Amino acid sequence: MDEKDEKYLVLEQYRIYSDAKEKFIDRQFTTNKFYLVLNLIILITTYILSTLTPQYSHVIVLSVVGIAITLMWWMNIDSYQLLIKVKYAKVLEYLETKLPEQPYKKEYDDYRQIKKKDNLIVFGDFQKVLTLIIACVYFVICTYNVTNMIRYQVML
Repeated sequence: MDEKDEKYLVLEQYRIYSDAKEKFIDRQFTTNKFYLVLNLIILITTYILSTLTPQYSHVIVLSVVGIAITLMWWMNIDSYQLLIKVKYAKVLEYLETKLPEQPYKKEYDDYRQIKKKDNLIVFGDFQKVLTLIIACVYFVICTYNVTNMIRYQVML
């Protein structure tokens, strides 16, 4: 195989991995939308149940389920970020060493400089903060309802 064919194969591999990385990132956004919608449904259901019925158990169960789903969401974010960094970014960086230009490496270097200089919060950080906020809301709802349930039992 001559050098021209080898460079063409490297370029094709680079394109395939680049496309796969973009599809993987799109899948991550779809997964995040799923978890966000699921949490909104649970929160709205929890609110409706807490206003319509005096029973605390339904709200407590929904809060615990919400906390579990939020923890799964957190782990999912970590998994996607790790796979993107290792599986795709490292491979693309390696393939770029065989190409005349290295666009992903340049983009990442520029991104790191801007983030460090301006202390930017990126979307991945925001996702994790959002999961923590939602988990805290569930925890407060659960704690409040457990406390009220105990008070109600003591009064009987």
